[in-house]
Amino acid sequence: MKPSVKALLVSTCMTLSSVSFGAQTLTIATVNNSDMIRMQKLSKTFEAEHPDIKLNWVVLEENVLRQRLTTDIATQGGQFDVLTIGMYEAALWGAKGWLEPMKDLPASYDLDDVFPSVRDGLSVKGSLYALPFYAESSITYYRTDLFKDAGLTMPEHPTWTQIGEFAEKLTDKTKEQYGLCLRGKAGWGENMALITTLANGFGARWFDEKWQPQFNGPEWKNALNFYVDNMKKSGPPGASSNGFNENLALFNSGKCAVWVDASVAGSFVTDKTQSKVADHVGFTFAPHETTDKGTSWMYSWSLAIPTSSKAKDAAKVFTTWATSKEYSQLVAKTDGIANVPPGTRTSTYSDDYMKAAPFAKVTLESLKVADPKAPTLKPVPYIGIQLVTIPEFQAIGTQVGKFFSGALTGQQTVDQALTAAQSTTEREMKRAGYPK
Repeated sequence: MKPSVKALLVSTCMTLSSVSFGAQTLTIATVNNSDMIRMQKLSKTFEAEHPDIKLNWVVLEENVLRQRLTTDIATQGGQFDVLTIGMYEAALWGAKGWLEPMKDLPASYDLDDVFPSVRDGLSVKGSLYALPFYAESSITYYRTDLFKDAGLTMPEHPTWTQIGEFAEKLTDKTKEQYGLCLRGKAGWGENMALITTLANGFGARWFDEKWQPQFNGPEWKNALNFYVDNMKKSGPPGASSNGFNENLALFNSGKCAVWVDASVAGSFVTDKTQSKVADHVGFTFAPHETTDKGTSWMYSWSLAIPTSSKAKDAAKVFTTWATSKEYSQLVAKTDGIANVPPGTRTSTYSDDYMKAAPFAKVTLESLKVADPKAPTLKPVPYIGIQLVTIPEFQAIGTQVGKFFSGALTGQQTVDQALTAAQSTTEREMKRAGYPK
């Protein structure tokens, strides 16, 4: 007989609460994604079981969160006790000694249950610096009813050219029906996450083996022309302001025929309480073009503890609770098994979950093939599929994102945006002393 969720939670909390912390308040910085909003809601359970730990939430839009956390940790400001970060920050900040190592976890946490690729992405030289809340790849969402009515069939592995053709046929702007929704909001983790994987599919790369930027090559020109042309032709108005959350809202309201984005959205687009099209969503792999190398990203929103925190022990209790198997079971009990944070644990992908989550198979297969160490068709000196794991990338990627967003709005041509991206990246890399 399986133990009840309550029994498991009590057991885990007894393990994690073997010491008393006194009255402490944890300040938790997180992103305004739906899974984190759920975590905030369910944390009342945590507070009830840990009356000596109070939680103070700072919930921010993605770009703002990254700016705030980067400034705070670089200055050792100590504003936050728990940080919501990704693999990029975990690798760089862990190497600098800015994050507490996640060691001596309780046996009940079952770290071996976490996918090795996720653990590796949050580790430096074998030391884990963040615990994964959820992991994602990127996949293609599409409206099965619109495809059927138009006599179209979505391939299991579509090309971007096919996506563009489908989008044009399914666009009817008089009905606010847009064929293609893609990120346009400038930011290294916003529009550049999507555009970089699109460019990878066209055979592009950020740098060659000698760290020379490659925006002046035909691959980037073909990729960015495709992106801008198709978004102008088939995308929604104001696309340059749309990130993950904005496109999710558009898709759930029935205004997008095709949306390529994070696999974590699967549970939201199929949730009838928030999606008008929940019964008409199909899932398939992220598009490729001349290659499928690096066409689907790999990312994990994770919880880390800065060394500047004055409540490290209590912070560890919370981060362990929020990323545990027991937390997943609490989500399943309160909101349904399809809403369990995906992509981090082998145990999540049970038969029950696979049946309840129609997006699970594509997500799992996409995560399996994503390889940040070999992300592009041509060889590169960096690690990262939709990003480049060097300290300078945060600033460079966001600046390039602004140029590309400008091309989308028509403020500059594609050629002008690529020329600006090339010169800016060359200047910043030279200033940083590459190649090193």
